[in-house]
Amino acid sequence: MTDLERPAAAPRVPALRRAAPALLGYAAVRALGLLTLAVWSAARGKNAYTLLTARWDSLWYTRVAELGYGYEVRLPNGDVHSNLAFFPLLPWLERALHALTPLSYAGAGFAVSLLASLAAAWGVFAVTDLVYGRRVGVCAVLLWAVLPVGIVQSMAYSESLFTALAAWSLYALLTGRWPTAGVLAALAGLTRPVGLAVVAAVWTVGVLSFRRDPWVRDSSGWERSGGARDQGVGGAYGVQEGERAPEAFSAAHARRVPRMTGASPWRRALGMLLAPLGAASYVLWVGLRTGKGPLGYLDVQAGWRNGFDGGYAFARFVADKFTSIASAPAGVGLLVGVCLLLWLYLTGVRQRQPLALLVYTGVVLALALCASSYFGSKPRLLMPAFPLLLPLARSLARLPTTRSALVTAGVAVATAVYGAFWLNGSGPP
Repeated sequence: MTDLERPAAAPRVPALRRAAPALLGYAAVRALGLLTLAVWSAARGKNAYTLLTARWDSLWYTRVAELGYGYEVRLPNGDVHSNLAFFPLLPWLERALHALTPLSYAGAGFAVSLLASLAAAWGVFAVTDLVYGRRVGVCAVLLWAVLPVGIVQSMAYSESLFTALAAWSLYALLTGRWPTAGVLAALAGLTRPVGLAVVAAVWTVGVLSFRRDPWVRDSSGWERSGGARDQGVGGAYGVQEGERAPEAFSAAHARRVPRMTGASPWRRALGMLLAPLGAASYVLWVGLRTGKGPLGYLDVQAGWRNGFDGGYAFARFVADKFTSIASAPAGVGLLVGVCLLLWLYLTGVRQRQPLALLVYTGVVLALALCASSYFGSKPRLLMPAFPLLLPLARSLARLPTTRSALVTAGVAVATAVYGAFWLNGSGPP
């Protein structure tokens, strides 16, 4: 019997109780953001609830929930904004909650987002706790909560729902629950186009699991086992023969990390087959609806002047900021932001994050930074890339508790004020 198969010496803490500090901290940060928004909006004669539920994309989602697909807006320049661009899971949930409760469609969207944001925070904690331990997990959740665009997590948008499904799919993948990972990946694919990132993670780890031997832990460290039934936790990290596993899987930590080994090939294959069904089914349905075949969804996105150009349009957008002295600081800020994102990703690579997280984060980054439109929305589009926060969470976790709490509280206040200022502006998030 390997160490991973032996019961831990101490009783395991129930999952919810273990995550409680992270969830309570997250709820406190979100409550601060909502309170600040309410006060700011009241001072400006606006309704905070309307800002959260009945502007921009929220209106498109509630229209789909109430009236279904088929609505479009034709602009004077010839562009066609069709609601087929919005994936259906959030509207489906809004419609179901509206039917079961007295909530309006907008209120149902708000409730779904609030519940999904807590589920997402729990998922971020679960993944981080699995890899780096409880303290880092709490810090990762708080960092995700205090993102400058964190107020979107409380809006009737799909970011919170998608992040929850993605995080729990990755957790299921890292713990060897392949069918669960596939189902959650399929649901993520019904939520946002970036569901492709979750599918890519499932397929990459799945393909490699059929090619690599599993890893088990013995008393001398991490070594290759004789079987070839599945990819172990070490395999998810890409540990090579003769190497020790990353520091995250110390002897003490390994006792509470569920094994990835043992899943039969058909369960892995089932997870891989399920993963792309959500996104594929919706894209194919849009193609049939528009009469343009499998590429019909791309035409819908083109009507919004959105597409994938490898980052050329975004690079031009940044370069244009340097054409005047007034906008140059914004250009510098954009460059610094992109460099920070790339540095965080490369730091995750150097710190040997699990392959599933690296693939997922890389695809989210690529889709967000290389999209050809809606440049002001890129911070919001990057919100699901929570593994980028793990290097920062590790650094924050090394600080004394009082100091890390003060740092987090200060940032939470700043982002609450920024979120209130932002939503009371004229542009979409």
